Amino acid sequence: MAMKGTIVADKERCKGCGLCVANCPTKSIELAKEVNGRGYHFVTLVNPDTCVGCTNCATMCPDSVITVYRVKI
Repeated sequence: MAMKGTIVADKERCKGCGLCVANCPTKSIELAKEVNGRGYHFVTLVNPDTCVGCTNCATMCPDSVITVYRVKI
């Protein structure tokens, strides 16, 4: 069963640790070039076509700033 996913991240709470990026099996997320109000590069979905909604990013996030949405396709 194939899944399609997307993420929503609270960019103001993200501290740019990169754990989510390192644990994304499809390399769908990156740290943005822009910074948030605290001066950190925040996580962003760069390739929504490859995100499968595996939740690795949300599971690894120490601050719980990532919400994963997924649907069966």
